[in-house]
Amino acid sequence: MNILIKNVRVVDFNKDEILDVYIENGVIKEVRTNINKDCKVVDGKGLVLLPSFVDMHCHFRDPGFTYKENILTGSLAAVKGGYTGVNLMGNTNPPCSNSNILEYVISKAKEVNLIDIHQTVTITRNMEGKDISHLDELRFPTRFISDDGRGVLRSKVMLDAMMKAKKMGITVISHAEDEEISKIDTRLSENIMTIRDISLAKFTGTPLHIAHVSTKESINEIIRAKEEGVNVTCEVTPHHIALYDNDYKVNPPIREKEDVDRLIYAIKNDYVDVIATDHAPHTREDKEKGAPGISGLETAFSVCYTYLVKNGHIDLKKLSRLMSKNPAKLMGFNKGQIDAGFDGDVILVDLNKKYRVDSKGFVSKGKNTPFDGMELFGEVVMTIKSGRIVYKRGDEDDNRQVI
Repeated sequence: MNILIKNVRVVDFNKDEILDVYIENGVIKEVRTNINKDCKVVDGKGLVLLPSFVDMHCHFRDPGFTYKENILTGSLAAVKGGYTGVNLMGNTNPPCSNSNILEYVISKAKEVNLIDIHQTVTITRNMEGKDISHLDELRFPTRFISDDGRGVLRSKVMLDAMMKAKKMGITVISHAEDEEISKIDTRLSENIMTIRDISLAKFTGTPLHIAHVSTKESINEIIRAKEEGVNVTCEVTPHHIALYDNDYKVNPPIREKEDVDRLIYAIKNDYVDVIATDHAPHTREDKEKGAPGISGLETAFSVCYTYLVKNGHIDLKKLSRLMSKNPAKLMGFNKGQIDAGFDGDVILVDLNKKYRVDSKGFVSKGKNTPFDGMELFGEVVMTIKSGRIVYKRGDEDDNRQVI
């Protein structure tokens, strides 16, 4: 599909200027001023064109928990939030511990045909924390393994998994939690497992990505490891950046102000690689029973823009690096910047738009969010995937009918 976006402020990790962008056959063809083409034209005056976002950490609950979310509803939430690529965790039912489930998810994603979906495989078979032999049986490629939702308690199992991952050329995503210690202190639990997994990565040389970092101690350990040359990357979530002293149920918990301050310090000084949503939709009944998680795809940009850019911590170019370029690179996607040769995956945003979050209007099945009723800046107006408009502000009602 061919589309031309005219007179728009183009921002990515290394540019911020008024340009035209022409997408031909799904790929960015030209980025300059005064482009004229015989194709669909979108007037971007007054708006900002960003590379679409890529989420390193999502839960679409399919298979097994589709009453919470499915590939279609998750994809609709993604494009509304400006995402065209996501990485799904493996704690489904059954867990993604074999090629059949891996192929099922990828097949469903192609059927829905809204975003690019990558499916993570579990570190241990069925997330039981013991057996990693299923990794030898995979006949379908994956870039990541993770038991996200719980930590791998046995150090020898994690060591063996890292050594196998290194041979396979894939990255281990750590859910840094010792569940036995969590019953006593969640901060200590995260800190201990962060130190352990960094130590194992240092010993093996395996690429390690640490998910949803939330404590000042954990980010300090990551900073130290990076400065020592350990092959480690990390992510933080919008809710751990924006909130503190808040008892909304999420795992890891929302922390204290000094933790938020340290995470923002790490973002400003390039120690944080990625902002990831940890999109975890639940039903109202499951939340009332204590299920941890936030439905985050539809508010992620607004939260980050409001709390990081509007508050003066970073500029929009750095936010684009954290939400687009860096995660795209880690996931092997040809996205994340607005230059010729990259996928035609871009979004138009209205930075001046101030709105009040209304979770009832989410297209995700999960309406669970601590941001409900809060006022945020920055709204996605249009999402373009491979030159095709897959979301336009105001289309949510039509999408809900499809669901």
